[in-house]
Amino acid sequence: MTVTPPVEAAPAPERRSIDYSKVPYQLPQPTGMLADTLVASALDLSGDERLWVPQAKDVSFKPLLLNVSQGYFINLIRVRASGVVSRHRHAGPVHAFTLRGKWHYLEHDWIASAGDYSFEPPGETHTLVVPEDVAEMVTLFHVTSGYTYVDPHGVALGYEDSFTKLEQVSRHYKKVGIGDEYIRRMVR
Repeated sequence: MTVTPPVEAAPAPERRSIDYSKVPYQLPQPTGMLADTLVASALDLSGDERLWVPQAKDVSFKPLLLNVSQGYFINLIRVRASGVVSRHRHAGPVHAFTLRGKWHYLEHDWIASAGDYSFEPPGETHTLVVPEDVAEMVTLFHVTSGYTYVDPHGVALGYEDSFTKLEQVSRHYKKVGIGDEYIRRMVR
C-alpha cells in the first residue's frame, strides 16, 4: 500500500497581494458571548468625584468591573485617612496593585507602596491598615468571590461580593445622577 502525502493547495492569486494581518476577524463571535467593555480613564484618580462610591468614613471605591456571572469584581479603593480600614477573610484569590500611598496588613511584615503588586490567597484573613504618614492610599483590587468582615477571633460581622458591590454602586450612582446605562456597562 502506498500513501500519497497531501498536496497543499497554492494560495489563490488574489490572496498573494493582500496583507491579512490588518484585516479584522471576519466570522461572528461565539453565541451568547458578552460584549467587551472599556473603562475610559480608569486610573484617572482626580476625575469625576461622583464615580467614587462611599463605603465608610474616609473610604470609597471606584468600580471598574462587577462580574455577577462569575463572582468577582475589580475596583479602586481610596482611603483618605490613616488607621485600620477593615479585617476580612477572603473566599477567593485577590490581586492588588498599589497606585498611590502605602498600606499593610497587621498579619504580615511587608508594606505595599505605589507600584507594588500583591497576591492574597483564598482563605487568608487579614487587617488592612493605612500608616500614619499616608494622606491618601489608592489600590486597584481584583477580588475573586468575596470576603467576610470578621472580628479578631473570626466571628463574621458582614460580607461583600459582586452583588453587594452592585447594590452599593446602583444606589450611589442614582443618587448622584449617573444613569443606569453607565452601570450596565460595568456589569458582566
